[in-house]
Amino acid sequence: MTLPRTWRLAPLLGAALVLAGCATSYAPGALRPGMSSADVLQMMGPPNARHAQPDGGQRLEYARGPYGLHTYMVDLDPQGRLRGWQQVLDEANFNAITPGMPREELLRRLGRPGQARPGGWQPGELWTYHFDNVFCKMWQVEVIDGRVRSWGLTPDPRCPENVVIDVL
Repeated sequence: MTLPRTWRLAPLLGAALVLAGCATSYAPGALRPGMSSADVLQMMGPPNARHAQPDGGQRLEYARGPYGLHTYMVDLDPQGRLRGWQQVLDEANFNAITPGMPREELLRRLGRPGQARPGGWQPGELWTYHFDNVFCKMWQVEVIDGRVRSWGLTPDPRCPENVVIDVL
């Protein structure tokens, strides 16, 4: 039995679609200062969010989650040219977060959390950021009434060494 010609082209079409999906990148390593925003979008794909910068520029958020360990912020100047980029989920950026900081500023600096859940007996939410570290920790921040209340590192329960097993 011979397949119709259109059916024989299906594997080629599938391969082309897979390769087209690879056109966007996980990390912005190939981005260079001065590139246009159109070039950035072509290489990275659509951002998860856009944040206004104080000087009129724009910050593009590329969260690699929801439980990913990296969030890349790509900064554009007011003319839409690439200034630079950075991976923001690290202790240096966590330490720059201060109590009372507005929720919008937290999002502009770190991007969306991997998980947000109600604060339990307290009002507000508890945001969790997983990040790449040798101690298998995650960073959590309390957001109450639209502002950062407190934050800290805690063991990541996804790591085998942090799992508690009750023995009877």
